[in-house]
Order: sequence, then C-alpha cells, then structure tokens
Amino acid sequence: MSQTIQPPHRPVRPRRTWRTLVGILIVVAVAIGVGLLLARCAAGSGQGGLGGRNRPTITVGTATATTGDVPITVTALGTVTPEATVSVISRVTGQLESVRFTEGQLVHQGDVLAIIDPAPFQAALNQAEGTLQHDQANLAGAQVDLNRYKTLVDQNSIARQTYEDQIATVNQDAGVVVSDKGAVATARLNLLWTKILSPVGGRVGLRQVDAGNQITANGSTPIAVVTQLDPIDVIFAVPEDAIPSIVRHPNFGAGLPVSAFDRSGGAALANGSLATIDNVVDTTTGTVKGKARFPNPTGALFPNQFVNITVLVDTLKSQVIVPTTAIRHGPNGDFVWVLQTDKTVTERAVKSGPGTGETTSVTSGLKAGEIVITDGGDRLREGAPVTLPRTHPAGASNSTNSTNSTSGGAGMGVFGGAGG
Repeated sequence: MSQTIQPPHRPVRPRRTWRTLVGILIVVAVAIGVGLLLARCAAGSGQGGLGGRNRPTITVGTATATTGDVPITVTALGTVTPEATVSVISRVTGQLESVRFTEGQLVHQGDVLAIIDPAPFQAALNQAEGTLQHDQANLAGAQVDLNRYKTLVDQNSIARQTYEDQIATVNQDAGVVVSDKGAVATARLNLLWTKILSPVGGRVGLRQVDAGNQITANGSTPIAVVTQLDPIDVIFAVPEDAIPSIVRHPNFGAGLPVSAFDRSGGAALANGSLATIDNVVDTTTGTVKGKARFPNPTGALFPNQFVNITVLVDTLKSQVIVPTTAIRHGPNGDFVWVLQTDKTVTERAVKSGPGTGETTSVTSGLKAGEIVITDGGDRLREGAPVTLPRTHPAGASNSTNSTNSTSGGAGMGVFGGAGG
C-alpha cells in the first residue's frame, strides 16, 4: 500500500506593520531631538554660550547722554488773523474817475486808492461859499443899521421898538451866516472825500469796482479790501490745564515768547510774544483762546493761514538729555539700553521727563556721558553683544545737542509732555 508523502510544513510569518511604525517613530524622535539640540546650541551661542566665542552680534545706533536745558512749551494749532481788515467804500455818490492801486499792492495809511469825479462837489462848494458871502454882507448891513438905531434911540429920535426889531434882524442874519458856514464845511468835506484814501497800511486785495462806474455813498460793494500785515496776530487754543503755568509766569504781562511754525511743524515762520488769553474756557473743547502778536515785515505769515504755535512757559536747567528714540517702554515702565565697556548692553530703568519731539530729558536712572542705544534696541537682550557703526568715534556717533530747538507738532497741543 503506497504512502503519500506530505511536503514539509512552513510556519506563516506575521506581518511587519507594527515594526515599521515603531521604526518610523524612532527616526522622527531622533530627528526632533537633533533639531532641538541644534536650536539650543544656536541660542546658547547667541546668549554667550560655548565660551562666548564667535557669537552673532547686532549692529545698533548709539548716542551719548548730555546735559542741557529743556524747554517746557505749550503747542497748539492757530489761525493767522490780521489786526485790521478794512473794506474801503465811498462816502459820497459820484462817478469813479480813476483807480490808483494795483491788486496785491502794499499801501501805506493815507495813500490814494481811487478818485471820484470832483467837479460836482467843487461846484457845490462854490455855491455854498457864494451864499455865505451874500449872507455875511446882509449881516454886516444889519449890524450898521443896529449901531445907527442905537444912537437914535439914545436921542429919543426913534421908537425903542424899532431898535429892538433891528437887534432881532441882526441875530437872524448871524444865524444864517453860521448855517452857511456849515454848508461850506460840508461841501468842502464832500470834495475831500472824492479822494478815497487807505485807512490803514497793508495789502490791497482784488479790485471790486472799475473806473467809470457810478459809486453810491456807503454802498455794499467795497472799492477794495485792505488787510494789515505788519504786525499780525495768531489766534490759537490752549488746553485748560496749561492756563496756570501761563498766567502765573512772571513774564505773562510782558509777553511770553511764542514761535510760529508752518502747518507741518518743520519750518519756523516768525517769533513773537503772547498778547493775552481769553477770559473764559470753552466747555465743549476744554480750551481757552490765546492771541499772540508777531512782527511780519517779510509777509511770512498770511491772513487765515494755519500755523503751529509754541508758547515757551518754562525752561528746565541742566537736565540729562537723550534722543527720544532711546526711551523704550516695558511692562515695568520706561527703560534704556546702556552700552557697556565690553560692547554689551544692559537694561536700565529710567524716569522720563519733559522733552521735545526729538529729545527727552531723563530725571533719574541715567548720567550724562553714558552711551545709550537709539536704533536696533527691539532685538536686544540683557548682556547681548552689539556692533557699533564705523563712524562711532568713542562709543557714540550721533550724540544729542544740548541746545535743541523746539518744533511744534501739527495740532498736538502738548503741555510739557514726556518723551518716549
């Protein structure tokens, strides 16, 4: 009986899926660990690790803290307002004979601007003078008769009533003469008014009426408008919390120094003095109006122009000054980055004081002569090394100037504001 030979039994191998997953996880974990190690090494190198050698540095801008005076100012947006704006109109009715000015001309007080035909007024004056002479002759004749009647009445040659009637006639003729003299003065004044003179010195605007037109006395259309330019005023509004510092200043009555800048606040236009401030505070804005007067010989200030006004109310002496960009703000207050002798930086808490748009005073935490970081401070950490600019002579390339000029910001209205 034949026996069937079975093939040898081979065990079935299990799938290797779990081993593959484990291997992938191990590889990923190793890669993450290597990446974290490299990142930590790089961070440690940037913070002074690995012996402090070959560390990457940050190029920064620096400035030296100096000692100087800090002006305390009040800034506001103002409007240039002429001291006088006069609409020149005719005071008599007649034909405009000639115009003696050009548009935009600078005139002086008393200059002839226009002439009205004087012929009718000259004729009226002649007529009034003739009437005066006639009535003066009548008065003289009545006075002679009165003297004659007085002699006769003393001799009882005529009735006293005749003498008294002559007295009344003389008084009546005298009244007529006085009236005639008034008519002559009026006619002479009307003739004088045919020359239209400038009541103030200033700049003439556009011509409103041409020669040849009939002009009406006290008409609604002016012949010209003259605007006084020198001196000129600026009306502005200051915050109510600045009122005490202005009115209590020893030079308030004499006029505090005031500077006018253009609308952008960059170019100085004129320097003047504070004339006065209003007597009430505007409750809708919390401000009070002030008026400053400026000499304006060159016409730098133009009527209705918007300007920035800076009123100097005080000056702090011998203050530590740094650029405003050096002051930084943190959760614990203001601070600056101070450059150390080993070209690393350290954080220094400071207290900021008043300043201008470009510089800020430091009341505590910093001494004059120390070097602060002005540019690149956002990327710094405590003890970080820095690279100084090539133009840095002794630790500071752009040290502040102790005689910084004050420039007003456009409509800021800052009163002694701290920099930062």
